[in-house]
Amino acid sequence: MSGLSLAVGRRPNQEATAGLADVRPAPAIKRQGQAVVGGVMGSLRVIELQLVAFIMVFSASGLVPFVDLVFPAFTTLYILALSRFAFPSAGSCGGRELFEGSRAFRAYVVAGTTVGLFLPLAYVLGGFARGDDHAVRSATPHLFLLSCQILTENVIAGMGIFSPPVRAIVPLLYTVRRVFVIIDWIYDVWINKPLPTYASVNDVAWTWFGRSLATANLLYFSINLFAFMIPRFLPRAFEKYLKEREEIYAKTAEDKRARAAMDQRGGGKSVDGKKMD
Repeated sequence: MSGLSLAVGRRPNQEATAGLADVRPAPAIKRQGQAVVGGVMGSLRVIELQLVAFIMVFSASGLVPFVDLVFPAFTTLYILALSRFAFPSAGSCGGRELFEGSRAFRAYVVAGTTVGLFLPLAYVLGGFARGDDHAVRSATPHLFLLSCQILTENVIAGMGIFSPPVRAIVPLLYTVRRVFVIIDWIYDVWINKPLPTYASVNDVAWTWFGRSLATANLLYFSINLFAFMIPRFLPRAFEKYLKEREEIYAKTAEDKRARAAMDQRGGGKSVDGKKMD
């Protein structure tokens, strides 16, 4: 959906498994399919448990501002309201990807996962190891919101009660909020923490790593928001939603016409098939 959840939830050998269906016995295919699905679901559960652990640790550490702590709760309530009143689900679409890109897009997603998740996590852990509370405090809100975003996306993607627009709005809301959080992160590492005059090589490298990481996150997620999510991802979700609704309305109208035709054919006849006066 946003790219990050696609990177952790994609099954890469789906097409390869489907292509071998004609040369393998049916029981073996069934057993293999069950094993693959079980492995994937188990991996997703592990990922979700890790995200929950991150969220709990970040929440209890006191490093996340109150506004960012309540933002996931507000977003969840807003999503439920949208799903109930504005964009109710028109059909079962849980687990389906809203956007399927090329290999270049997949590489772009992997780069975003590395820049947005893995490197900031390493930066926070390194800050703990170095005793750099300033680095930990500046990067933790971004990691907290990103963990909440990925967890929310994974949960609603597996449920059929959420329509494509609602699923697309989730990463949009989180990305907008995280852009402002990353701007604060940049201000902290570039302005609030100047480079010491007589700093060691390690300290200089660590300071520039934090600055470069914050800048890279701002560039990536700004491009992701303004060049992908708003002009391409969100319209694709609404297009799919409207198409599903049109198909359902067309099917309902066809069923009504068929029932009306059957009632007309059978309404003027008696039980024994003769016309009634």
